[in-house]
Amino acid sequence: MFAIIAGGGKVGYYLAKELVQQGHEVVVIERDQQRANHIEADLGSIMMVGNADEASTLREAGAERADLVVAVTGDDEDNLVICQVAKVRFHCQRTLARINNPKNGEIFHRLGIDDTVSATDVVLSVIEQEIPQQHLIPLLRLRHTDVEIVEAVITEGSGVAGHRLRDIKLPAPATIAVIIRDGQSIFPQADTPILIGDEVVAFTTTQNEGALREALLGE
Repeated sequence: MFAIIAGGGKVGYYLAKELVQQGHEVVVIERDQQRANHIEADLGSIMMVGNADEASTLREAGAERADLVVAVTGDDEDNLVICQVAKVRFHCQRTLARINNPKNGEIFHRLGIDDTVSATDVVLSVIEQEIPQQHLIPLLRLRHTDVEIVEAVITEGSGVAGHRLRDIKLPAPATIAVIIRDGQSIFPQADTPILIGDEVVAFTTTQNEGALREALLGE
């Protein structure tokens, strides 16, 4: 695989280091000469000094044949432009952008960026796993959509506890896909009851999370 990494900060450096160690071809674009020299001294001749949001720089880095362009600068706007240029101008197979503000994720997807990574969302998800009884936990967003897979643990205060699936009115659009009970996965049917302690995995949309949370957990 040939990957271009835009941004030679800590994220870009460690990502490049891992990919190089795995035997992949890597070019890192960094605008700061001193930082570029430091990385090159450690990882070898994989550095380019320049602005990755400029088409000429990406062309020189080899974007026309890149399998992956990763934008991990500290600026969301720069990362968006870098990925868009790589995708539209050079038809890169896959683009991945780091986002600092999770609210920007939807914009990136709408503008054609293949994948985004938000450190804020990752940390929040880990924290929420420790208190699942209090929240509807986002597990995954399906690529290029606003469909999310979420999880909730049914507690005593939930209005759905003890009811069969067919008797539960979920706010549209939403559907319960899996119930995890005592470590076993149940693919529910209409007559499947929801019990206290069940972990419910559902499909919904970002806009519908609040309504689904209220329906399942009574919050």
